[in-house]
Amino acid sequence: MKKLILITAFIFLGSSWSLAQTEQSSVQPPSGMSEIQAYSIFYENYKNDSFEEAIKFGRWMWQGMPETIEGYSRFELKRQIDRLTTAYSEVAQKKQDPSLKEAYVDTALLIFDRAFEKFSDDTDAKYDWHIKRGRLLQTHSDNVENASMRAAEDYYKAFQLKPEELTKRSKGYYIQRILNEFSSGGKKDEALAVMKKAEPHASQKLLNSFSSVREELFDSPEEQIEFLESELESNPKDEKVLTKLRDVYKSQEMAAKAREVSQKLYELNPNFENIMAVAEAAKNNANYNTSIKYFKEAMDKASTDREKADIALNISDAYLNQDQLRNARRFARQALDYSDSWGVPYIQIADIYARAVSQCTSDRKLTPEDKTVYWLVLDYLDKAKQVDPNTANEVDRKYQSYKPVIPTKSEKFFWKPPLEEGESFEIDSSLMECYGWINETTTVR
Repeated sequence: MKKLILITAFIFLGSSWSLAQTEQSSVQPPSGMSEIQAYSIFYENYKNDSFEEAIKFGRWMWQGMPETIEGYSRFELKRQIDRLTTAYSEVAQKKQDPSLKEAYVDTALLIFDRAFEKFSDDTDAKYDWHIKRGRLLQTHSDNVENASMRAAEDYYKAFQLKPEELTKRSKGYYIQRILNEFSSGGKKDEALAVMKKAEPHASQKLLNSFSSVREELFDSPEEQIEFLESELESNPKDEKVLTKLRDVYKSQEMAAKAREVSQKLYELNPNFENIMAVAEAAKNNANYNTSIKYFKEAMDKASTDREKADIALNISDAYLNQDQLRNARRFARQALDYSDSWGVPYIQIADIYARAVSQCTSDRKLTPEDKTVYWLVLDYLDKAKQVDPNTANEVDRKYQSYKPVIPTKSEKFFWKPPLEEGESFEIDSSLMECYGWINETTTVR
């Protein structure tokens, strides 16, 4: 109240009014004007950004809260409340004296309090005013104690009134403000409740930010797991909670639990993401036949060539891990059909051919004939590096393993007939029966 009186004193300093006279006639327009006269002068000054003059001729409206005025049927008190709070805020920003700034802001906050009391049943008005009061608090945070938290609490009240509307408003800005303040202010339960209620209406970008907030809210992954598991007790088929729980299990290397949740999600909703999750879980658990089954199912739901290339390479990996080299090569080639500028499938084929040498020599020593296959291995490594510079480091590392075992000069010289560098050379059954399936041409190095 002292701050409000201070404003009154400054506003009317030098005028013929006394503070006592002003307080006694506080709900009446100034200088004996009629309501329509005072309102007209208030509005003209407001339109022209003469906010101090607007306050002088408009303060009686927030003090008396008249819903109508004589002579003007289009008068709307709620609109005048918006204008008055704006006027006080604008004047506060221009004042240099901190005590004056604070006084004007306090008056604007008092106007909001009286508006909430006056229109306690008007959901639309209260929703708008909570947002406007929150913005006022943020604008004048230097002059209001605990302004950031108070602003967040106003946004939270607006959210409770219209959760979907506030979630979508300003691209999720107000939800983020609530969560930032609540998480840093120790309001964990409230923050979690906001995210849960906002999720059905949130954009993907906002949903992504929720993950970071949750990490900050929980002191440990164990605490996060406990919370998510408790959420499932009331709704065991909640896909969003199951997905988050699966991600946490994965991050904590709890493979068995992650597989279990992935299977539940697949049974609830066999979409692309959930099929890929069970496929990868099976592959990581060395259940290669199962993983191939799921990867092939995912292929039918893949929407881009790069997704299809990734899946084909995963299938190739699964076959390679079972030493089914022809199938492994077939799907590596399929990956190239979908993405021929991706170097990894070329490296995969190089590894498949290197594995062929290992298979063929499993019960005998390496011969010069076996070594020629490594020319083909190096061909594919070169191709990987050529089309995809990102593979350079891996290619260089593999080169160090394979290049030393290609045929020596002596072995090429004693070949019948001797082999010359740059000549074409067939890797097929003419070399050895076990290499017949390869059936490719390489170059003598």
